[in-house]
Amino acid sequence: MDTSLIKGVVVPILTPIDEEERIDEARLRSQVNYVIEGGVLGILAFGSNGEFYMVEEDEMKRGLEIIVSEARGRVPVYFGIGAINTRKCIRLAKMAVENGAYGISVLQPMFLKPTEEELYLHFKSIAEAVPSTPMLLYNNPGRVGYSISANLVDRLAHEVENIVGMKDTSGDITLMEEFIRRTRDCGFKVFGGKDTLLYAALCHGAVGGVCTAANFMPHLITDVYNQFIKGDYKASLEAQFKLNPVRLSMDAASFPVAAKDMANLIGRDVGNPYRPNLPTPEGKARDGIVKAMKNADLI
Repeated sequence: MDTSLIKGVVVPILTPIDEEERIDEARLRSQVNYVIEGGVLGILAFGSNGEFYMVEEDEMKRGLEIIVSEARGRVPVYFGIGAINTRKCIRLAKMAVENGAYGISVLQPMFLKPTEEELYLHFKSIAEAVPSTPMLLYNNPGRVGYSISANLVDRLAHEVENIVGMKDTSGDITLMEEFIRRTRDCGFKVFGGKDTLLYAALCHGAVGGVCTAANFMPHLITDVYNQFIKGDYKASLEAQFKLNPVRLSMDAASFPVAAKDMANLIGRDVGNPYRPNLPTPEGKARDGIVKAMKNADLI
């Protein structure tokens, strides 16, 4: 399986919606072009910042069709799967492949706390349902309450042919390093999942990052990657230092509201989050976001 396209900054693209919480096709198409022109090397549809947990399956299908259509093969489009039930994950995986997704990204089941063997069978079953499609694991312990272990990643990477990489959002550099060290013999591709640690992830052998900030400052965050690949580590680190205060300012707002707030502040017009979330109100959190963006010359 050719995995040469799996690299760089991949954006978990925002899902623009109208007042009735239907995907706004025109604004989604605009966002696709904006991030591609900003230098991303991949688009993840319905990741965490795409608010996958709010979207019904028919809308997911429609949104994926729009993204694939507008991307026009310029970058690979991945489809995020965050369902709990294995059967539903398989259904979504097949739907994604049928509608043009290059690959899938699968989050470990939330709310539950599966055993290692249950998780192994869960991921393996999904991968085997779409055997010709690259599958990435998505480790997000902060949201689901537990981490995928290095032992499990090692086993899946070596035993399931089309599980070819992962996104690690643990923020634990030692754990991410173990994912990379233990799978480097089989070409497994690890993406960092923390925007603030993209430079560090690259230093440890990650192939790139899945970065929320690419929704509203794609040129800056792709500069971290591009300068690193060119060997200009000082310039890469400076780009990282410039974006970090902006990314950190998001933490004062409720998740994942700040990503749409920031995109709107720079004029992207991506609409509101799905309810019950609301745009960040006037006050300390929003003031901090605006200040950080001004300091980075984004607004």
